[in-house]
Amino acid sequence: MQPFRVDIPQADLDDLNRRLADTRWPELVDVGWERGVPTAYLKELAEYWRTGFDWRAAEARLNQYPQFTTEIDGEQIHFIHVRSPEPNAIPMIITHGWPGSIVEFLDIIGPLTDPRAHGGNPEVAYDLVIPSMPGYGFSGPLKSTGWDLVKVAQAWAQLMSGLGYDKYVAQGADFGAVASILLGVVDAQHLLGIHLNLLLTLPAGEPGELDDLSDEDRRRLGMTDRFLSILAGSMKQQATRPHTVAYALTDSPVGQLAWIAEKFKDWAQAETAPEDAVDRDLMLTLISIYWLTKTAGSSAQTYVENFPQLPINSIVGRLPTVEVPVGVAQYTHSLFLPVKKFAERDLTNIVYWSEYDRGGHFAAMEEPDLFAADLQAFGQVLRKL
Repeated sequence: MQPFRVDIPQADLDDLNRRLADTRWPELVDVGWERGVPTAYLKELAEYWRTGFDWRAAEARLNQYPQFTTEIDGEQIHFIHVRSPEPNAIPMIITHGWPGSIVEFLDIIGPLTDPRAHGGNPEVAYDLVIPSMPGYGFSGPLKSTGWDLVKVAQAWAQLMSGLGYDKYVAQGADFGAVASILLGVVDAQHLLGIHLNLLLTLPAGEPGELDDLSDEDRRRLGMTDRFLSILAGSMKQQATRPHTVAYALTDSPVGQLAWIAEKFKDWAQAETAPEDAVDRDLMLTLISIYWLTKTAGSSAQTYVENFPQLPINSIVGRLPTVEVPVGVAQYTHSLFLPVKKFAERDLTNIVYWSEYDRGGHFAAMEEPDLFAADLQAFGQVLRKL
């Protein structure tokens, strides 16, 4: 394991500035966000990215935290590793999804590793390991194929063992939720618990399983249909032809900007613009990492590698069966909300279930205080088991 610091060459920042200044804009009818990112909004955001956003300040913030790289199965894996000053801290690995990044978790590192200094409960602190998913950001681009989420989980088990952690918690949402659940399959003997803040539960096609669902449960199942019919264009593209879209995203920063900014509008609790849900500079830090590391195409491979498990056509499906203690936090504006009956069918040891009336897909960015408090509450439950 080698120490790592983010240090983007100035030539790359100058190139980004030039490309933003030379953008060739389309002429589109103004229909707001109905058909994608509005031109007026994107022009203003792109100009701010060029003239107002300070990458060096963002870089300095990232470098406040100890970062490392290691090689696993021939690929460079980058991660943040922050140890708590509390002697009985719980080790936890947090996994992001797409279009996520380590940036999602910057606001929760302090409250979770040092709750005593942030008004939290010092009895529940965490040592945090926050990796960049294989092929994402400073863990990319990938040099090989085959990185499905089972392989990611196996890599995380190897990473945590290499850091000297015999027992730990896995936390995740999006692809990170699946990777965390799969750790409960491939490394169950070392897992204290699994915490998920996004969980997709689908019917398994069994007779009568829909008969006793409440109206709320049926509404939750309907959220999947809305995602597939309106919000899943990027999933379908990246699950079938990720290389084709990669050329545009890697050559045009405005293309990369629109591709991800749209997700913060559609997937977060954002009424009129992404900034309603997340800090603009933090969002641009995340997007800049995709651009500066040229990992738009590399990160998209996660969809191809896990195609059979994607809800491409409202296919029925079951979660992997795990017996590890599980906690589920639900933020009301998430893409999906789980049906508890279906969750308990496969996650047989759900010990914690919370629901919040705010927050969305990027919960740690949108509601960091709520997110940190929820993980502390889950940790208290684990302490009592």
